[in-house]
Amino acid sequence: MAFTIDHSREIAAPPALVWQALTDFDAYGQWNPFALEAACDLRPGGAITMRVALRPPKVMTQKEYIVSVDEGRGFAYAMKPAPAGLLRSIREQDIVDLGGGRSRYTSHFQLDGPLSPLVGALLGAHLRRGFDGNVDGLVRQAEKLAR
Repeated sequence: MAFTIDHSREIAAPPALVWQALTDFDAYGQWNPFALEAACDLRPGGAITMRVALRPPKVMTQKEYIVSVDEGRGFAYAMKPAPAGLLRSIREQDIVDLGGGRSRYTSHFQLDGPLSPLVGALLGAHLRRGFDGNVDGLVRQAEKLAR
């Protein structure tokens, strides 16, 4: 059984500004309370390395790999799967143009594999808090850029 966290938010900013906020990895520390730092080689196979506040005040380094990029519309990344497929993850982020300078941002995070129920039980609340803060921060940052 998979552990998932989904978000869908309308943003009062055009897609280009949402994309700008989402891919300005150097600025994550200014608006993202979950991924306090990020560096990314934004191309399939490239690495995204984040300093993540999973259980504040403790911060950990998380390195994942870009799975796909749809320039200006979204990207996905995944952890290196655990041996024997015990745990896998995917994070997909998409931006849709709603017209009139508005966008819809969606985020899908999923853990799969035999260990996913255990990880979900142990870290689920922390992951939900983190992704909630991440999405709220992205909305604020993109709308700030649109002003």
